[in-house]
Amino acid sequence: MMAGGLALGLSACAARARSDARMPMPGVDARLRRAVSQHETPGVVCAVGHAGAVVHRAVYGLRALIPRHEAMTWDTMFDMASLTKALITAPAIMQLWERGLVGLDVPVCHYLPEFAANAKSAITIRHLLTHYSGLPPDLDLTSPWQGAAEGRKLTLNARPDHPPGQGFVYSDINYLALGFVVEKLTGQPLATYATDTILRPMGLAQSCFLPPPALVPRIAPTQMDETGHMLRGVVHDPTTRRMGGVAGHAGLFSTAGDLCRYAQALLDRRAGRPGTPFPLRQDTVVLMTTPQQPAGKTDLRGLGWDIATHYSSARGGRFPAGSFGHTGFTGTSVWIDPQSDSYVLILTNRVHPDGRGNVVALRRDVATAAATALLDG
Repeated sequence: MMAGGLALGLSACAARARSDARMPMPGVDARLRRAVSQHETPGVVCAVGHAGAVVHRAVYGLRALIPRHEAMTWDTMFDMASLTKALITAPAIMQLWERGLVGLDVPVCHYLPEFAANAKSAITIRHLLTHYSGLPPDLDLTSPWQGAAEGRKLTLNARPDHPPGQGFVYSDINYLALGFVVEKLTGQPLATYATDTILRPMGLAQSCFLPPPALVPRIAPTQMDETGHMLRGVVHDPTTRRMGGVAGHAGLFSTAGDLCRYAQALLDRRAGRPGTPFPLRQDTVVLMTTPQQPAGKTDLRGLGWDIATHYSSARGGRFPAGSFGHTGFTGTSVWIDPQSDSYVLILTNRVHPDGRGNVVALRRDVATAAATALLDG
């Protein structure tokens, strides 16, 4: 009875959903509707940008399933999860690089001396940014540790699985460490620094860490926590949650509108044309969005951005290898193609309510359909 009612509710909501298009993309809309009807995700917000404008946007499905159904809306706020790495922590590091405070090939222990523990003295800032540090994917969560200070201690004492530069291993510990570098060199909490130097200057008024209670009704809930409480406006990532809600690898909340603004500003700055302010120089943006991994390695990573790895399904089958993007565990992704002056943004709550949703194929299919419409239309 419950499953049938849920399916009926999703179907009805999908039928009422909105697709606004300067450029019709029936393939995109059909795939988004199918994702909702086949329970890949309860709901989805999608935007396609091209030549300086949002040419297609769509909203389907539900923002929340429990304790009651809520329709998805364009202004829904999402837990960005690992998009925090590319949108916040990497550019924060590169701001310090522009000021001469950080060197990309300088060992991390030069800035955080305790980081040298457990054979990490050869790991550089570039190794962290590109995920070639050799560190494991995450901190140990089997013990009941709590607090930002304990998270910092565990990060600084982490033990590599492999020598730096040997291979690509996507690791949250890399960006935890980078967040601590930002805090050490600026003397500010990461959230404060990012708000003052990235979010506010770019006019991203719907993006924040630690959302206040007034915003919670607009936030897509994720999963139950360990106590059976539905997470809503509280970061989904367990490491970040233990650390108080802010970390170098997760913690940002944002909307489709703000991410469209961010992606467009990034494209404009990379192309050297006027537009929304972006807090880095053109040459820095080019550096961040072109391959920066160790020589001879085939997993291609920029400084914060994915280019060509097994995480690159969000590129689809048509955008070229020179494009770049990032994904988030909660079901968020953005892929940006400077060659066609385009981007595809997909925000979902795929982990709601039980973590069983899967949007890997959705990301690939929507990017392929969008690129086909843009490149062939």
